[in-house]
Amino acid sequence: MTEERRSLHALAARFAAREGAPAVDRWREQQHLDRSFWTAAAEHGLLCCGVPEEDGGGGGSVLDDFVVLDAFVRSGLSPAPMQVHNVVVPHYIVRYGSVEQRRRWLPEMAAGRMIGALAMTEPDSGSDVQALRTRAVRDGDDYLLTGTKTFITNGATADLVLLAATTDPTARGRGISLFVVETADCPGFRVGRVLHKMGQHESDTAELFLDSVRVPARHRLGEEGAGFAMLMGQLPQERLLVAVTATAAIERAVELTTRYVNERCAFGKPLIAQQHVRFEIADCTTHARVARAFLDDCVGRLDAGELDDVTVSMAKMWFSDLEGMVVDRCLQLFGGYGYMDEYPISRMYTSARAQRIYGGTNEIMKEIVGRSLVDPPAATAEAR
Repeated sequence: MTEERRSLHALAARFAAREGAPAVDRWREQQHLDRSFWTAAAEHGLLCCGVPEEDGGGGGSVLDDFVVLDAFVRSGLSPAPMQVHNVVVPHYIVRYGSVEQRRRWLPEMAAGRMIGALAMTEPDSGSDVQALRTRAVRDGDDYLLTGTKTFITNGATADLVLLAATTDPTARGRGISLFVVETADCPGFRVGRVLHKMGQHESDTAELFLDSVRVPARHRLGEEGAGFAMLMGQLPQERLLVAVTATAAIERAVELTTRYVNERCAFGKPLIAQQHVRFEIADCTTHARVARAFLDDCVGRLDAGELDDVTVSMAKMWFSDLEGMVVDRCLQLFGGYGYMDEYPISRMYTSARAQRIYGGTNEIMKEIVGRSLVDPPAATAEAR
């Protein structure tokens, strides 16, 4: 956290408290953020902070986008819409897009005029990205895209969808390509149901249907067949997003609960006077401190270009598990009030559950870490 980032965090926190927090109940009912919130965030310089200035962004790095996310989560906003729009989609375009593509889409995203979504998951393929069935068939200077996507964050409101499709079904990962679909006046593109989730209700999550959607070949990101490598290249940064938002949620849960147990009385004295309550808060506060130290290490590795798949898999798995555990223990201290949806801790509890699923399930993360611990065959034979 540099001085500039501390100032950015303070700005984002003030903005979220003023423009976001009062609107959350309405957003939860309509299941999406207001378009005016996106444009207002852009006017305050809070969108695409990590995009180069020449592409319309803030000229910082992805760490600046992390700072904004941290501030938003601490203010009680769902991280998912901003994760996808502010970090995931634009950084694909920055890293893999042509100059023409960057100039076309990034200034619009930074201004909040085009909302971004990433469409990988399909009804029959979640963590197994190589098994996707959405087809992209070359037709002259265009591609025709046909298939179905589901669980797409910002799917119902997106103006720009970064979509994975197979251009060669026999090649699995080597046959996947990425395309940018502009949804306005797009024949064959249709938004299906806005899915009703356990939590994060203010984040629209939708089904997308493509029936021979014509996409210009110039809207393919990178080379044909290079999509899977691009997806894998961005995963460390995307999975670290879970750690960033989980840490902010853990610290917020501890802060809210500490305040509550000092104010709430039972048996004639504040809850904090009970030894069990003090022990619970002490444990959760310690977990929060350790989480922040681990996160700082991971962020430093990312900034230095040294964040490896195994470390970030450990982080994604551990942080999301820890968030669920800490928020659950904090909710318990609220008693019956903790089960009421109007209380932030209740919403944090249901929101936290998704963290163990998206970005690659925690079981996949354990498999990645576990494989790294298996001795190579030659070493195993030599040991014998």
